[in-house]
Amino acid sequence: MVELRVLASEDDWPVWRQTRLAALSEAPQAFKARLADWYHGGEDRWRARLTMPGAHNLVAVRDGSSVGMAAGMPGADGRYELRSVWVSPRVRGQGVGDLLTGAVEAWARRAGARALKLAVVPGNEAAVALYLRHGFVASGELGELLGDGVSRERVMVKRWG
Repeated sequence: MVELRVLASEDDWPVWRQTRLAALSEAPQAFKARLADWYHGGEDRWRARLTMPGAHNLVAVRDGSSVGMAAGMPGADGRYELRSVWVSPRVRGQGVGDLLTGAVEAWARRAGARALKLAVVPGNEAAVALYLRHGFVASGELGELLGDGVSRERVMVKRWG
């Protein structure tokens, strides 16, 4: 059984750090951020990440260890963001990505958001399939430029208000 845990305090930084580093190590191709960007971030940087105003940080836990993560961030004009989604290979295909995505959407709706947007790295078709299942569509926006200087993230959105 997988349980979602909200990391509501900067004191939860070791859990967030461990899970984020696992994600960046296991699936570097799925993220714009690189392991080297975060590996030596220092405790203050990890604490600051968890105290971003209005953020909603989740880890999925099974048998006492983190097996997934996602974050929600407030955004401009009622469009909140879904970020940092990752599921461990150990539990892929077992609905953990659905659970995390749904939990961030529910949080955004409770907070009064009118839409939830995300950016996905080109080639991450498993993530795109997850987001399509949850009703996200291509937004038409240009995503951020990636490290190769040519490719851009694919921006998707789900509107409800």
